[in-house]
Order: sequence, then C-alpha cells, then structure tokens
Amino acid sequence: MELYYSFSLLIVLATVFEYINYRLLKLPSTIGIMVIAIFVSVLLILFGEHFLPKTTNHLHRLISSVDFAEVLMGAMLNFLLFAGGIHVNIKDLKQQMRPVIIFATVGVIISTFAVGIGSYYLLPLVGVKIPLIYCLVFGALISPTDPVAVLSILKKANVSKSLETKVAGESLFNDGVAVVMFTVILQLAVGKEVDLTVENIFMLFFKEAGGGLLLGVILGYVASNAMKDIDDYILSVLVTLSVVMGGYLVAHSLHLSGPLTMVAAGLFMGNFNRKFTVQSISRDYLIKFWELIDEIMNAVLFLFIGFELLLIKNLNDYLLPGALCIITVLLARLVSIYIPTKLMERRHRFNPQTIKVLVWGGIRGGVSIALALSIPKNDYSNIIISITYCVVVFSIVVQGLTIGKVASPHKIAQEEEKAGMAVEESGV
Repeated sequence: MELYYSFSLLIVLATVFEYINYRLLKLPSTIGIMVIAIFVSVLLILFGEHFLPKTTNHLHRLISSVDFAEVLMGAMLNFLLFAGGIHVNIKDLKQQMRPVIIFATVGVIISTFAVGIGSYYLLPLVGVKIPLIYCLVFGALISPTDPVAVLSILKKANVSKSLETKVAGESLFNDGVAVVMFTVILQLAVGKEVDLTVENIFMLFFKEAGGGLLLGVILGYVASNAMKDIDDYILSVLVTLSVVMGGYLVAHSLHLSGPLTMVAAGLFMGNFNRKFTVQSISRDYLIKFWELIDEIMNAVLFLFIGFELLLIKNLNDYLLPGALCIITVLLARLVSIYIPTKLMERRHRFNPQTIKVLVWGGIRGGVSIALALSIPKNDYSNIIISITYCVVVFSIVVQGLTIGKVASPHKIAQEEEKAGMAVEESGV
C-alpha cells in the first residue's frame, strides 16, 4: 500500500501544481509544475522545520524513498520515448538522418570532452576541485539532450519542421552513445578494469545501441502484425502497453538499450502500423491514450525534478560552480554543434540562425539527473549532483521558455530554402 499512497500523493500534487500554473503562471505545463515544485522545496528548506515539520519530513521521506534513476531509466522513460516516437514522421526523419546521426554521436563525444576538460580547469577558480576523470563523468552525463524535455517543450515552440526534426531526432537517438560513454568513464573513475580498445568500445556501443534499435523494430513489426486484423481498441491499447513494458524487460535481460528499443518500436508502429496511420476509432483511442500517458508521466517527472532539490545537501555552496558549469555546457554545446556542421557543409548548409537554435535547443533534463544520482557515493558525487541540478533547471526553465523566441521560424525557413536551392544549383 505504501507504493499506492506515494503514487497517489504525487498525482495529487502534480494536479494541484498544474491547476495553479494554469490559473496563475500560464507557463508550459511541465515547466510550470517544476517551477512550483522548486518554489515549494525552497520554502520547505527555509521554513519547513519550524512551521510544517511533519509535512516536510513526510515529503522528504517520500522523495528519498524513490530511486529516481531506476524509476526514470527503468520505467517512465520507456513510456515517454514510445509516446514520442509514434508522433515522429519517419519521412521527415529520413531527410534529416545524416545530421541527426552525426549530432547524436560525434556531437555527444565532442561535448563530453569539452565539458569535462573545461570543468576541470574552470571549477578550481571558484574553489571546487574535481579530478579530471570525474569531470569527464560529468561531461558524459550532461552532454545528451533529454528527449523528454525536448519533445515536451518543442510542442509549444514555434520552430520550422526541419529544425524540429533535427533537434527531436538528436534527442531521441543520443542516449545510446551517452550511456556507453558514461558507463565506461564511470567504471574507470571507480577503479574498475575496463578494456579501452577501440574494438571493445565499438562492440559495446554496437550491442547496446544497435541491438536496442533492432529489438525495437522487431517488437514493432510483431505487434503491428498482431494488431492487423484486430478491430478492438482496448486490445490494441493492451498490445502497445505490452510492447513498452515487456519490451523493456527483454532489452534489460539482453543488456540492450531500453530507451533506443522504445524509440525504434514507437517509430515503427507510428509510421507502419495501420492502427496509427489510418483514420479509425482505434487510431483515435490509441493516439489519445498515449497522449494522456505522455502528459501524466511528464507531470510526475517534472514534479520529481523540482522536489529533488530537497535531497541536495548544501546546494548554496554550489550555486556559483553551477553557474560556471552552465556557461561551460553551453560553450561545449556550441562547439559540439559547430564542428559537425562544418563536417557536413558539403551536403547540408547550416545558417547561423539554425546553429543558434540547435545550440539553445539542446535542453538537459531528468536523464542527466538520473545518471548523476546513479554515481556511487563518494567525495565528488554530491558536487556532481548539485551542479547537474543547476544546469538542468537552467536548461529547462530559461532555455525551454525562450527557445520559441530564439527561433525565428519564418527567417529560418526562408534561409534554409535559399541554402537548399544553392546546393541544388551547385549540383552537390
């Protein structure tokens, strides 16, 4: 019953915060819920022990009793990525596949080392010293753009279709590279022996990412065939739920990437399953069901992110290092976008406005916090969690609320069209 009470309380709080946001703040729902949760957390930290000790202790126990890393990476993320994947048009993704793949691989690698090295040399300026290997751990966990945050915010941002596909596609696929890099670097940091040969790392990535994508396609194909002759929306919903929940169990047992499995399954079913592509009662129910799941999971997730502040010790001591890391991460994001665009400039033209939106649209979220919380407790884990939290909150609130203004859709569309015409005329 304890689990039921905890989940019930989270749903009630998410509903209350969303209602307050709807009536007063009028921010995008996920950002509004997180902002209110942070505000409540700050009030409880400052005054809770004096005025509401029982409430403060109960909420603190609730948040601390939940393994955020396991709940997000092992449960919520699967639903959210599948729900996001079914809404991505694979034809649009094919047109942007080359930039998406390069940003999700080369870009993540560049960002990891840029953040790690930058943090190693800059943090001592504000009195924080972290070994280079742990700075690289921080670089690995903060480099992937968060698919949940990006997809939920892009829905409200007025950006061009091609640009939305680039940003969303990168966020959906960069988890595989990021998790492999994080796993390898963290094992080095905690003293475990790791075979660092190029062949071993490539095979680890190939198994984790490639195997996850292949499993997702297989699951999507099997489920689509099973649903082909079904004229029952309830059974159709149950089949999709089984793909997500059972698919993760299979991926986990085979040591494959669960997130990429869900992305591939969602993409396949959203584009090749007649229940999702042909207008019908079943399609309406399926789409509405997964939109509802998406909204509920997002509300609870961003509520969690806001309340994670209660678990961070001495956050005030790390606000200045956190601010420095925000600048470092943004500069690293600029480098990790600029270099790949130069590598692709023979086939793809990226104007300065597009690069600016790609940089500012690289939003970090719950995945980074979950990875930070998975670091074994040591002298540097609390520091990394604190600066990660600062970067994530800034990213979601500031970048999330301003990405629509940063993106000038008409200008971007016109400049991309001109760039495309120039490429066609040059015969490249």
